[in-house]
Amino acid sequence: MSAVEKRSVTIRGHRTSYSLEKPFYDDLVAIAGTRKLTLAALVAEIDETRPRDTNLSSALRLHVLEWAKRATSA
Repeated sequence: MSAVEKRSVTIRGHRTSYSLEKPFYDDLVAIAGTRKLTLAALVAEIDETRPRDTNLSSALRLHVLEWAKRATSA
């Protein structure tokens, strides 16, 4: 298992951080590239739509998982 790495990002003018394993981070970067978004823009989009009782790191992991599921069912 890959070690969890903490990363920082600025969304809507404030700095926040999230912790992800490298495979999740790499997939998040790939998703942003596919959608022609910056990583910060993708993280901000996920942050805006996540349930308030879900932390950002979990929301990012779930987004990657949902993206992978859609890709395999297409």
